[in-house]
Amino acid sequence: MNKRNNVVTFQGNPLVLLGPEITVGMAAPDFTVVKNDLAPATLADLKGQVTIISVVPSLDTGVCDVQTRRFNQEAGALGGKVRVVTVSMDLPFAQARWCGNAGVENVQTVSDYQTASFGQAYGVLIEGLRLLARAIFVVDSQGKVAYVQIVPEMTHEPDYAAALDAAKKLLA
Repeated sequence: MNKRNNVVTFQGNPLVLLGPEITVGMAAPDFTVVKNDLAPATLADLKGQVTIISVVPSLDTGVCDVQTRRFNQEAGALGGKVRVVTVSMDLPFAQARWCGNAGVENVQTVSDYQTASFGQAYGVLIEGLRLLARAIFVVDSQGKVAYVQIVPEMTHEPDYAAALDAAKKLLA
């Protein structure tokens, strides 16, 4: 497995990411995650619609909470034209509870807790912590990567505008 250094930090401390570097134009890697009802979800479930994949370490932390709520708000404003999926290592039950408490209805949360399939395929699995690095991937309706943002410092929010602009351009 690829190990990538000097990509992200947590409070200034460098972390090692496992998996490949994902770049714009490549086919989005396949993965298997778990929906809140414990059913599997794969890349094939996302085809046919522009998708923003928002990756967070844990929904129960401040920045991840803000990020997911923000994408929930933006997804509502897009009126179903763009699908938003949040991936974390949180258990599906915890994701469902969090979404219910937060009123998040426009974002689908999925868990990578079983095999870290998404984290390894998208190069965002943090070595030793078994958490995912904060990132945004925009995948077009044909399954190609159209935008990649790996947030350099885990405690910072992503550039929402850039990710949303990339998704909106695919609708034109």
